[in-house]
Amino acid sequence: MIEICPGLPQGAGFISSVTGYIDCQAQTLGSASWAALAAPGSTLMIVLTGFLTIFIALIGYNLLLGITLTVRSATIAFVKIGAVFALATSWPAYRTLVYDLVIDGPGQLVSEIGPRAGVVGSDGTLLQRLDLADHALAQLAILGTGPLPANAYTQIPPPPFASFDAFALGGSRILFLLTAIAGLTAVRLVAGLMLAFGPFFIAFLLFDSTRSLFEGWVRVLVGAALASVVASLVLGLELALMEPWLSGALARRMAGEPLPTVSTDLFVLALLFAILVLAAILGCVWVARAFRLPAAIRLTPVLASKVSPPVANGGQGHPSARRREAERSRAVAIAGVLASVDRRDVAVALAEPGASRPSRTTTLSAPAPEASRTGVPLGRSFSRRPNSRVSERAAKRDARG
Repeated sequence: MIEICPGLPQGAGFISSVTGYIDCQAQTLGSASWAALAAPGSTLMIVLTGFLTIFIALIGYNLLLGITLTVRSATIAFVKIGAVFALATSWPAYRTLVYDLVIDGPGQLVSEIGPRAGVVGSDGTLLQRLDLADHALAQLAILGTGPLPANAYTQIPPPPFASFDAFALGGSRILFLLTAIAGLTAVRLVAGLMLAFGPFFIAFLLFDSTRSLFEGWVRVLVGAALASVVASLVLGLELALMEPWLSGALARRMAGEPLPTVSTDLFVLALLFAILVLAAILGCVWVARAFRLPAAIRLTPVLASKVSPPVANGGQGHPSARRREAERSRAVAIAGVLASVDRRDVAVALAEPGASRPSRTTTLSAPAPEASRTGVPLGRSFSRRPNSRVSERAAKRDARG
């Protein structure tokens, strides 16, 4: 890849040279790695063959167990196989759906959004204008803030420490370079690395246990693409603010005017936009984490645990049947409790003196007369009797005596 991507040319802008070199390396890494993996006999081909064998073996295993595939699940299975092999073995399909979308999509989106929003550099001149701003920062660091006038010591705040002006001017240029290069190249390099291993992650789409790896790969690519767009827009806003400010500061310094506060102002601006670029990239990563595959695609038709087995024993294994059985069990239990309370009420009523003895055909489970049932409220049938319990035989003996 060193021969394909030239090194940093002499005399060219530092930002454009470094950004162009890393961008070229990321693109070459993504395309060359796919070509190497898609070659016959490569590791990817062995992995794909093994995955396909396991996938079909699981389908046959389920068929042997009597678990038939529905039209929907069979269609999803064949679509997954076709999508995996098309993206992993066909460069035109992979380039159209994945590679160009991640590599060229952010630039096209910036060129559409930027001009209407008035973002500086969205017309393709972002790198050149960043180099011009870097050159202005270097010139300002050479000129310095200038000597202070003798009568200005009471109006200008002192620096935080000695030699702060030189530190702030040099540190502002360092922050500007790091913000521009890292914001534009870090996400591109991450995208290139993910594209290099893309066929492996696409193969993980076949199974439920490995589908989360495919989702994570898509999240990284989406986050890198969004971060590239947002970083370009934020850097354009930084240029829109710093270009006129740097031009005015250089003109005043070349005229011999001292600028004792320019170092602090410049350092604050550079640090502010560095934080903004970092926050924008983290926000894009957070947004990309919300990606999930649709529920219809997450169904795995080849796993016995995911396919509903034939309903046996009158539907006892179905969730709705189990729910109805549970409700029926609760109803039977409540009815049993009420019946036991009713039987105890009848027994208490018959045990009182003067109560008529029921016939032999009458059982304790027979419903009591309406008066006796309404005479003892529900829940009061277990109240403690104030006198001792008297049996029916004792009551008759007392009546004869």
